[in-house]
Amino acid sequence: MRLDCAIIGGGPAGLNAALVLGRARRKIMLFDENKARNAVTRESHGFITRDGVKPAEFRALAHQELSKYPSITITPVKVTTIEKQGENCFVVTTEAGERYEARTVILATGLKEQLPAIPGIADYYGRSLFSCPYCDGWELRDQPLVIITDTAEHAFHMGMTVYQWSRDLMICMNGGEKLEVEQAEKLRSKGIQVFEQRIKGLTGSEGRLACVILEDGVELKRSGGFVTSTWAHTLPFADMLGCELNEHGGIAADDFGRTNIDGLYAAGDASVIIPAQLIAAAAGGSRAAMGVNTELMHADF
Repeated sequence: MRLDCAIIGGGPAGLNAALVLGRARRKIMLFDENKARNAVTRESHGFITRDGVKPAEFRALAHQELSKYPSITITPVKVTTIEKQGENCFVVTTEAGERYEARTVILATGLKEQLPAIPGIADYYGRSLFSCPYCDGWELRDQPLVIITDTAEHAFHMGMTVYQWSRDLMICMNGGEKLEVEQAEKLRSKGIQVFEQRIKGLTGSEGRLACVILEDGVELKRSGGFVTSTWAHTLPFADMLGCELNEHGGIAADDFGRTNIDGLYAAGDASVIIPAQLIAAAAGGSRAAMGVNTELMHADF
């Protein structure tokens, strides 16, 4: 079966790309392994009409809407390889050995994140520790918060940002870079304390943070906060296909998702990386779908 487009990844970028292409009457297949990065998240925010939606509910609603379009097929399998074979032909192979030919491909594979090596941090991530203040800052407003990071740039930027939601704020550098004197003084002038020591551990219950314990025994009573992670692509397709990367490590793409490989598009967190928001990823999927449809339209007309 020859597809107009194979979409790899069933998050908001892939789902919205499928919707736009399905409505354009393109024959597409959405490959969804269902291993979302936000699986630990209980609610997603910042998406108008869906503010506070549970990720599983969002996905179910999207699948229900896509089911109206007969040219969309959703396949719940893992893609293992993607090969480009000549012009206008990609061969997508699944874990089960099934092979599909597609004229174009959209990579909407998202990201995986590596949390700092702090004992127990995963127990709190997605419940009281988060990565994006725009997504979860409102729920933590006016609480005693902590920012956990190890780079000066992130510390200062996050300090300024999170200050909008809470003035009771501490920054833990976890033994990482030291802030510039001017940055440290600016933060202190706003009442934001900075601790350079490594973090020994965290305490709390049922995912609710209560205390950050530093290696010198100092205890910081905090009820939540934000943590900076390192990001990596979930699957090796960018390397496999020879994609160029942008300054943040995402797949370099233009405003309509076009990569440096003809017929290959990228959308969502896999391309943008920052900001990693539900609505931004969905918008990227829509733009990539328009790019794909335009390419196919010119090829066929």
